[in-house]
Amino acid sequence: MPLIKHGAEIANDWAFVPDGAVLPEAGKVSVSLARFLALKQGQENGPLPDGVRLGPADDPAELEPYLPELKLIEVDFPRYTDGRGYSQAQLLRRRYGYAGELRAVGHVLRDQVFYMHRSGFDAYETRRATVSEVKEALAELTVAYQPAASGPGAAFRTRHGA
Repeated sequence: MPLIKHGAEIANDWAFVPDGAVLPEAGKVSVSLARFLALKQGQENGPLPDGVRLGPADDPAELEPYLPELKLIEVDFPRYTDGRGYSQAQLLRRRYGYAGELRAVGHVLRDQVFYMHRSGFDAYETRRATVSEVKEALAELTVAYQPAASGPGAAFRTRHGA
């Protein structure tokens, strides 16, 4: 699947290791939240990964103490109708101040990219949209009424100089 970041397709040098699979000793690896927490708390042995994948039901608050050491957080969108990932992204960026890469993975459609970006995502792993479609989506709207985790402020704040 193509990985798009900053409007360009880039090489994906991260690998998601499913629960139960052996963790490699080296390389950029992400694991599920449950596995990451088990590794951090010593309930599972193995190298500690630099990335975590959140499922729709996962609570990002559980990552708060570990955010400074994480380089990647992937948010899974198993279906385009499941919008919980938007809330997870907002929480990570706005409430917890996560500054690393926030990647949308799974069922990522072109029509969702603008809203994902406003929620705080900066990378998109998608088989449903091309690089040009993602670039179009990001440039499509220049003014928004609601506040965002990233990008320009809300229209009313801009209008009133706040």
